Amino acid sequence: MGGARRYGGAAEPPGGGVPERIAPLGIPAWAWSLLALAFGVGLTLWLGGAQQRRVVDDRTAALDSSAERGYHAIVDRLQSCELLLRSVQTLFLTSDAITADEYANLYANVRPRDRFPSLEAMAYSRRESRVDGDHYITELVAPLRGNERLIGLDVNLQPTNLVGVLSSRDSDQAVLSAPFRLAQQGAADPRRDGVTMRLPVFSAGPPPLDIQQRRARMRGSIAISFHAGQLIEGSLSEDARRELQVEVSDMSDGAALLFATGPAPATDTGYRFERQLDYGGRRWRVRMHALQPIADVASERNWILLPGLLASVLLALLVWSVARTRRLALELGSRMSRRYRESEERFRALNELLPALVLLARRDDGRISYANQASRARLGETVYEVPLPELFEDALLRDKLRAADLVDCANAEAMLRSVNGDRFWANVSITSVVLEGRARLLMVASDISEQRQLTELLTYQASHDTLTELYNRREFERRIERVLAGVAAGGSPCALLYIDLDQFKLINDTSGHVAGDQLLSQLATMMSSHLRGGDVLARLGGDEFGVLATEVHDQAGAALVAERLREHIDGYVFVWEQRTYTITASIGGVMLDRPNVTLKDLLSQADTACYMAKESGRNRVHFYSEHDDNAARRRSEMEWANRLRWAIDEGRLLLKYQEVWPLSPSAESGLHLELLLRFRDEEGRLVVPGAFIPAAERYGLMPMIDRWVIETALANFDRLHPSGAQLRTATINLSGASIEDETLADLILELLKRHAVAPERVCFEITETVAVRNLAQVARFIERLRAVGCRFALDDFGAGMSSFGYLKNLPVDIIKIDGAFIRDLLTDPMSHAIVKAVTDIGHQRGLKIIAEWVTSDEILLELGALGVDYAQGYALHQPEPVPFHRR
Repeated sequence: MGGARRYGGAAEPPGGGVPERIAPLGIPAWAWSLLALAFGVGLTLWLGGAQQRRVVDDRTAALDSSAERGYHAIVDRLQSCELLLRSVQTLFLTSDAITADEYANLYANVRPRDRFPSLEAMAYSRRESRVDGDHYITELVAPLRGNERLIGLDVNLQPTNLVGVLSSRDSDQAVLSAPFRLAQQGAADPRRDGVTMRLPVFSAGPPPLDIQQRRARMRGSIAISFHAGQLIEGSLSEDARRELQVEVSDMSDGAALLFATGPAPATDTGYRFERQLDYGGRRWRVRMHALQPIADVASERNWILLPGLLASVLLALLVWSVARTRRLALELGSRMSRRYRESEERFRALNELLPALVLLARRDDGRISYANQASRARLGETVYEVPLPELFEDALLRDKLRAADLVDCANAEAMLRSVNGDRFWANVSITSVVLEGRARLLMVASDISEQRQLTELLTYQASHDTLTELYNRREFERRIERVLAGVAAGGSPCALLYIDLDQFKLINDTSGHVAGDQLLSQLATMMSSHLRGGDVLARLGGDEFGVLATEVHDQAGAALVAERLREHIDGYVFVWEQRTYTITASIGGVMLDRPNVTLKDLLSQADTACYMAKESGRNRVHFYSEHDDNAARRRSEMEWANRLRWAIDEGRLLLKYQEVWPLSPSAESGLHLELLLRFRDEEGRLVVPGAFIPAAERYGLMPMIDRWVIETALANFDRLHPSGAQLRTATINLSGASIEDETLADLILELLKRHAVAPERVCFEITETVAVRNLAQVARFIERLRAVGCRFALDDFGAGMSSFGYLKNLPVDIIKIDGAFIRDLLTDPMSHAIVKAVTDIGHQRGLKIIAEWVTSDEILLELGALGVDYAQGYALHQPEPVPFHRR
């Protein structure tokens, strides 16, 4: 019945019943609903997953950008520190001696803490050779405030710091140290350990080529110390600190944490950045984690699931859901675009604030398309109208910039010119870049005009005398060494002239040092005007000048040059404050015509020749000759003088003693001795005074030697003889130059008091020739020391023609008869009579008599018969080293 209704219904007229329900394509409506629901759910899940992946990718890209910027910012800070260190190294390479004030001024001019707040100190350590090896002693520190404890610091006491010194020396590169606690950090300082960056300072000359040269020429080490954590923290942007956990560790010797913004996240956040930073011989590991899991961020930003599910239920809302999804995608794109624009604006703002000149130009025609504020201020506001190559003064550089095969350059010094024509030196780096598909030239430059002027000024000051503006001694010696090298290679001979003004001290004493300086300046100008074009004039120090006369061919030609200079100086009249002075000079010359002669020998020979000119009467020229006996004697004395100047510091002077024996009952009982001076040479042999005392007297070294003898004897008085405190009297010899020193008596009195030596136990001995040289002054000196109890002996008595005449004017206690009379006592009646007369007269004046040079028992017996009080000589006692000088 039902089937009939179905089929019969077909014959019913329309509207006469319910139409037959046939599903489209034979699929029921609910099936379409299920299909639609499945499609909607599937589409929704697919769009949600795609959006989440896009958010994750965008978030990862943003974190990568922040991490890369932070990493490169740390590298840039380290490179800037090295640039600062190299600028300081340049100062030391241009000058052998840097004072603390110059070092402080350099620090004040550079102002490094403006760029590096983490910097603690900038220091220089001088290399000092000791028995146990080289030490590096810190001499210069800036800023001094807060770093006072660094002065005198031995870097060898800081092994970590010392490794940096040695590594930079061998590599001639900037070297970072491992982290360690800086010397200026107190125990309560909460900051982590610091690091140092070091560069070596070599002696003047060409750059050392290998490790051996670097080690041999190492003068010292310069360093900047800073807290690595503060340096790293200052390099990070606010975005990086807000979004990332940053951790930097030194991995060179393990894992030493340098800096961390906080503890690492307890769980994996889905983002990790790790990079190795190799710099200055150290390896730092830079590791960054996202502070917030990326998946959580993606879930928070996934807005499509709920609309998608609603669209799956209501097909009518599907279009609305798709449109909403598109709108959300566009908004996301807009946010990303806005962030990109903001990043670009921050980059431009950063460039605008940079002190360096930053320019961007088209590669094809060189037209400038971008110039930061520093560039516009230095080069002109209309710099856009000038092609980049036209900014360079050097035509060769302009051609290279126009070339199609331009090679990138870095840290090249070049002269730039502004739109207005101003010229200045700059440190320039140029590289090719591609922006928006087009080739560009990026130039970064720094104005180094002041630095270059400072370098040129320091270079000039290092080679010139400040008073006369002539070459100084260092530069003059360099010129001589070049001439010597030329002569060794077969070049033309030259002559070295050594000029010493006569009686220059008179002008300083009568008119003052200002007058002396003015005279030196005028003479320098006058001599310069009368020299030939190739000759070199230099001030060697004080009133001494040097001339390097070129193209003289032989000694006769050199003598003409020297004589012409002498005549011009002799004819020069110096007027100062209504006083007129006639100037003369003594000139010594030596020919530079032999190979294999050293600079030291040449200067010594020239000085010897000048001395011979002075001894010959002054105002004359004398050329050095190896066959000149006087020159040989002078050279020997100069060599002794140089050895004696360092004898005390090197411990080459020592004392011997010779006992003085009593002969008569009236002589004082107890032990008496005379101290004798000896010099120990490099082979350990002892040299008697006759070999070196003449040189010491000629070069004014006797006061220094006498003071050493006095200080050594009084400080060790009870150790001058094995009997110790039983010593009754010790006799010390004094030179004439020492007695003329007004301060010597004060020194002796102070030493007697300091070392608690009874003045009665000390006797000072002077020769007859010294006594008569300035009788009044010697008498005052003797009276002052005799007033406290010291005694005085007059040596070599009888050698002078008027010995008895001045004896009554000298307040001495003892007379030592000249040894020549004692030696001939038994064979020469005149010597016998003189000894007897001296003994009788001395006793009449209450003086004790000592006979020296006693060589036999027969002489000793005869001296006793004549009434001589004491005897001294090899027949009685051979000189022995004092106990504390025995080895």
